Amino acid sequence: MRISTNQIYDQNIRSILNNQSDLANTQEQLASGKKLLKPSDDPVGAAKALRLTEELDSLTQYQRNNDLVTGSLELQETVLTNVTNSINRARTLAIQAGNGAYSSADRAAISSELKQIKLEILDLMNTKDANGNYLYSGYQSGKQAFEFEPSSNGNAVSFNGDQGVNFVQLSDSAKIQSTSSGFEVFENVQSRYKFTVDPASVVVPTVSEIANQDNFDNFFKANYDATNNDFRVNFLASGQAELVNQGTGAVLDSVDFSFGVPFTLQGMKFEANASPGDSFDFSLDAPQNKSMAQTLHELETLLSNSSASNDLLEEGIADALIGLDNGLEIISLERASIGGRLNIAESISKSNFDLEIAAQASRSSIEDADFAKLSTEFAKQEAALNAALATFPKVSELSLFNFI
Repeated sequence: MRISTNQIYDQNIRSILNNQSDLANTQEQLASGKKLLKPSDDPVGAAKALRLTEELDSLTQYQRNNDLVTGSLELQETVLTNVTNSINRARTLAIQAGNGAYSSADRAAISSELKQIKLEILDLMNTKDANGNYLYSGYQSGKQAFEFEPSSNGNAVSFNGDQGVNFVQLSDSAKIQSTSSGFEVFENVQSRYKFTVDPASVVVPTVSEIANQDNFDNFFKANYDATNNDFRVNFLASGQAELVNQGTGAVLDSVDFSFGVPFTLQGMKFEANASPGDSFDFSLDAPQNKSMAQTLHELETLLSNSSASNDLLEEGIADALIGLDNGLEIISLERASIGGRLNIAESISKSNFDLEIAAQASRSSIEDADFAKLSTEFAKQEAALNAALATFPKVSELSLFNFI
């Protein structure tokens, strides 16, 4: 086979250029630490690496979300802990105020401390997060959650937010509640269930009060109906007091009765100078909700009133204790909920971290360079290039003219 001089030159130049290209490519892989320098190097691997990179970006964002929601929940836990401590102190003061040996000056001193506790709780209820947003305003995070207006005709403490709650995505399929509405945590606190005797009754009891709150609460929950809220106590010739629902005629309870002797029906204590055939009517007061700050404000105002009667003081203190206890129960449930959400966030964070490690390992196996292998390949390609450069001049000098 005859090989022309041009073919010899072209073939050697092509070989040198190929060796130089391979050497440059290997050198670039060593310098970048990546074996995939462009998609054409491995189209399938490049597509997998791209999907893994997107997954890692999502996991990074989820971790940022997790850090933010954890910080928010820990802040809420701190707020509720401080509120609980303050309410417990207020509750202790309320019990002390019920001591019959205390003077008006003593109760005024308690009122002064309750005022400071109320203001402290209002500050906690209006806590802001690191971004300056109110924690408990719902979706109205730029608006102060609770306002205090002592001169208001209604409640002095009012809620200005809404009932919205925010959720944060922590993984592809999991999201967690990051905030709670102040309405549910602080405002929507059930006040004490009560009843009112009709002053136009045939006989008006000389005593009408709640003797057992738990029993009365059960009776209230089972029988309160805004459209059927009239009850009557009939005094029978058989010597019994009978409690009747006037709307349905159902007999709800009956006890023995003696003239002028106290008796109890469904947790309500009565004393009446009644004869057989007499009766009196009463109704259940409509359920009310108010914030613990409002409850403290009302108790503070009552204790500062030196002319308040003992009956009024007893009733007001009982109302406050029930309201504070109900509020503490809601806060306890909210703290338990926050603890559960923190546990979920921690668990998801660990899972995301494991997924991140696995994704990084998979992407590394696809696109990261094998330095030992590439170093060996580089040495081999360098030797091949040097050989091509060294042999080309000798081959190019071959000519028949050298044998003439």
